Order: sequence, then C-alpha cells, then structure tokens
Amino acid sequence: MALLNVNPTRMALLDLKRRTKSAQRGHKLLKDKQDGLMQQFLIVIRKAKDVRMRVEESLGEAFRTFLVASAWLTDAQLQNALSSPQATIELAVETRSVMSGRIPFFTVQKSGNLKAYGLAGTNALLDQAVDSFDALFTTLIELAQIEKQAEALAIELETTRRRVNALEHKMIPDLVQTVKYIKMKLDETERSAIVGTMRIKASIMAQ
Repeated sequence: MALLNVNPTRMALLDLKRRTKSAQRGHKLLKDKQDGLMQQFLIVIRKAKDVRMRVEESLGEAFRTFLVASAWLTDAQLQNALSSPQATIELAVETRSVMSGRIPFFTVQKSGNLKAYGLAGTNALLDQAVDSFDALFTTLIELAQIEKQAEALAIELETTRRRVNALEHKMIPDLVQTVKYIKMKLDETERSAIVGTMRIKASIMAQ
C-alpha cells in the first residue's frame, strides 16, 4: 500500500471517497465477469476434450479404411481416382461477444461432387474412406473453432484477472489508506484549531 500524492483537504477526501466506491463497484463487476468467464472457459475446455477424442478416433478409422481400400488398388488407379477433385469448401468466420470478449464461430459450406471418380476402377472401401475423411474434416473445423474460442476466452480471462488483482491489491488499498491518512490529518488540524481557539479565549478572559 502507498499513499496517493494529494493534498489533505476535505475536497480531496470527498473525491477519494467517491473514487473508492467506484473502484469497489468496478471490482465487484469484474469479479463477477471473471467468474462467468471461468465457467464458460471450463465448458469450452470440456467440449474441446470430447471433440478431440472424436477426432482421434475418426482419424484412426479413416486411415485404416483408406489403407485397406488402397491395398486393393494400384498406385495408378488410386492417383487417377483422387487427382481431380470437384468438391469445394468455403469457411465463413464470425465473432460474437461473450462477456465483452470476442470469440469466433466457423460455418462450413460444401459444394460439388466429392467422389469425382468412376466406380469401375475403384471399390466401396475407397468410397467409405472418402466419406470418413469428409466427415473428419467437418469435425476438425469444429475442433479448431472450439480451441480458438478457448484461446480467446483465456486471453480475456487473464486480462480480467489482472484488472481484478490491480484493483484488489493496489488501487483500492491505496485509496483506503489515503482516505484514512487525510481523515487523520483533518482531525489533527481540527484539534489544533480548537486548542488555538481555547487559548485565545482563555487569554481574552484573563485580561
């Protein structure tokens, strides 16, 4: 704690009291925001964990299916089947405000034919593998969205935590200590003035 550099006057005392109340209100609001952000952050983290497990399982299954499918095809057949994709994917990103923090939301739009190869030179396992990778890509986008949300919430949470700590451990204690100091100085001044007045009165009465 440290005293603020202000003159010990009644005007300064009133101003500091006002600033102290404002800081305490701000601290409560920021504390509530911090608690809300923490709850939201934990929800997103748990969701990210679940989606990541789905990604790992789907990725393993998709690769296993693709390896089995490719074992029944020559390199030329496989390259010919996958060398001319006709499907396109567009990713739209928008941000929304969550407790004053901006978090991203992704929207995937797919178009075109995903299986742009002839059925004669391929097999059903390749179709299954392509479908698996297509579904996996959508899940990966979902995971990326959730992890970016977690990152944005973590940054906002850290910023809020620093503000709460600055108010709680620095600004408010300094204001409270300075208010006490000014009150003490004003009380001393008032007592000195009373003693001086009493001496003058006693001197006048003694004449």
